Amino acid sequence: MGRVFTVSGSIVVAVPPEVAYRAVSRPADMGRWSPENLGTTAGSADGPAALGSSFVGRNKRGRVRWVTRCTVTAAEPGRRFAFRVHAIGVRTPRLRGPIASWEYRFEAADGGTRVTETWTDDRHSWPAPVANLLDRIATSGRTFADFQARNIEKTLRNLKRELEAG
Repeated sequence: MGRVFTVSGSIVVAVPPEVAYRAVSRPADMGRWSPENLGTTAGSADGPAALGSSFVGRNKRGRVRWVTRCTVTAAEPGRRFAFRVHAIGVRTPRLRGPIASWEYRFEAADGGTRVTETWTDDRHSWPAPVANLLDRIATSGRTFADFQARNIEKTLRNLKRELEAG
């Protein structure tokens, strides 16, 4: 079976697109919804991230912790927010290379906004057997696509709960 490089999920949130965008475009706040991300490190911008800006994300999976350097690739208020992950490390993101891209799209929908979150595996140059083996070790037996699909579902549910609570 071939590798799956992109997975997405959507949910309708009962807020206007601008409100959903404003929440998601603040990487420091992502830890409130994501099951894996803890927000950003000190020194990263606290407000909405602008096109071309960078931030360092803090992450955890079980007891393992790491950081990633990310650069914003799209910042269209009320429409689209995206960033690419291009460095990783334990305390400092030193290991550079294409890792993943994340995109959030916001579309007006009945009663609010359809938020679509997409993860793309940017490790295209990795041989499939090597990537699949490392992915299954890092995700306790799943592929990264399956793992991220589950994380996307959790993130979107948490985002909806928080935004609709006001």
